[in-house]
Amino acid sequence: MPYRRSKKKPPGSSENACSVTKAEFINHVWTYDFIEDGTEDGRKLKFLTVLDEFTRESLAIEMGRSITSKDVISVLEYLFAVRGTPWFIRSDNGPEFIANAIKKWLGESKVGTLYIEPGSPWENGYIESFHARLRDELLNREQFFSVKEAKVLVENWRLEYNHERPHSSLNYMTPAAFAATCIASASATPSPQQYTRQNMDNPLIVCGT
Repeated sequence: MPYRRSKKKPPGSSENACSVTKAEFINHVWTYDFIEDGTEDGRKLKFLTVLDEFTRESLAIEMGRSITSKDVISVLEYLFAVRGTPWFIRSDNGPEFIANAIKKWLGESKVGTLYIEPGSPWENGYIESFHARLRDELLNREQFFSVKEAKVLVENWRLEYNHERPHSSLNYMTPAAFAATCIASASATPSPQQYTRQNMDNPLIVCGT
């Protein structure tokens, strides 16, 4: 009888989709992913984007010719220091996000991981929508001649997105303004209970009505 090699079950679950496990307060669920473009000479540019799903803020857009697991950790480490540690991070199961170094570091930082089902980008809908905007409004309209030029233009776009773009889902407030109301009303305990993270170090910050 021929030997049948068992297949490894890929990481990821539909239970981790943004429509199922929803962000309920600021710093509850962040999401991150990659998008690619290029410079005028045909060389690749890679962008790491990080969002807070509840406030819709673009927390960072890191870019370079390539981005490694070490680079991802560096970006998150900086954001954790200046903004606070999220309870969960949602992502796909690409090699950058399931690298042992990242999983270990997130575990040590007490951050839960929400890996979506393989081949199901719609389960990470917030980042997909953000990428569509970034692509339509900037990447498809600009021709980058250098990494430095791209960084300046992308950061200007990110700041405009956060501070000048009202969202209907945020009662037509900008992400930055909505986040400010959340911070000002920090007090209540989040629900439902299953989202509670054990040994959480940073205080809860929730958005009032």
